[in-house]
Amino acid sequence: MAETGFLTRHRFGDLLAVLADAGYRVVGPVQLDGAIVYTDLHSAADLPAGVMVETAPGTVRTSATQLPRLFAWANGPQALKPLLFGPEETLWRVRRADDGALTFSAASAEVQPHAVIGVRACDLAALCLQDQHFLHGAYRDQHYAARRAQLLLVAVNCTHPAATCFCAATGDGPQAQDGFDLLLDELDEGFIVSSGSERGRELFADLPLLPARADQMRKVASASHKARAMQTRAIPAGDLYDPLMARREHPRWSEVAERCLSCGNCTQVCPTCFCSREQDQAQLDGLASTHVRQWDSCFSEGHSYIHGLVVRGEPRYRYRQWLTHKLGGWHRQYGRSGCVGCGRCIAWCPVGIDICAEVNALLGGDHDS
Repeated sequence: MAETGFLTRHRFGDLLAVLADAGYRVVGPVQLDGAIVYTDLHSAADLPAGVMVETAPGTVRTSATQLPRLFAWANGPQALKPLLFGPEETLWRVRRADDGALTFSAASAEVQPHAVIGVRACDLAALCLQDQHFLHGAYRDQHYAARRAQLLLVAVNCTHPAATCFCAATGDGPQAQDGFDLLLDELDEGFIVSSGSERGRELFADLPLLPARADQMRKVASASHKARAMQTRAIPAGDLYDPLMARREHPRWSEVAERCLSCGNCTQVCPTCFCSREQDQAQLDGLASTHVRQWDSCFSEGHSYIHGLVVRGEPRYRYRQWLTHKLGGWHRQYGRSGCVGCGRCIAWCPVGIDICAEVNALLGGDHDS
């Protein structure tokens, strides 16, 4: 049963202190280099008070306001992925003995408990998909599992969705339903705090909370309705694999390829993409080697290399692979789309390619034929 209370704005630092006292490394949003990024929080003063983020295809811009709010923005470029699926990590090591025998040793992830402040509903949905792949598939990823077990999530319901957001259309936001330990609804005067797990209830009991008033709860409900109504972008619901593949020779693939740089930005900021490549890094003396996993992208030429052949040698094939897999293939693998409507791929694309515009242009408003 969820518990609910009210935390005044000037006591928000107490939440950070409670998390730190519980042994967590506290991570949260900070304004840096024109964006909102996750990094270590030392006090509530580090948070982006009065900052809003304006986005458009290929554009991200922060601006200052007179609002006292800390979370009047939708998301930054990172999501939770870098905290769980490391951009580069060692999987195992091998050493050659004097007699030539090889000794292999697994590399364990160095794990510190993390508490993340400011997680959005779209990123909780993405985390559920990552869990399905790394934890609940045929092969459990021990590195991911170790980090996941030490992750505490303080979610925030969105009140200021970006112009590129469409989580309402995918069913993943703007309000968080589950998957969090604590949930915040921000008002001008403070925060409605709700518990969402046993760990969350333990922390909830240590916070200096007041009873939540009925008028405050009405403000929360009104903000939720407005945040949903503000979103104008959308993609068709359901499994789009067949309708997209029926249009696999559509001229739109070539049109988007003329703009696409194959830079992979969309896959790097996407909270659900998890392509990787592995390579061995040998010591110069030949006595030892390290096997490393690194993030990769289906937009890189080498990603589709198979024994002397690059299967997707042109940008149009790479974009087609990404889109049909994200919106179709994931339904067959994980029971839902791989898109959570966060809009990051739109905002952080250098040339402003809009996944919603591309899908709707390809399907022409009809995805049943």
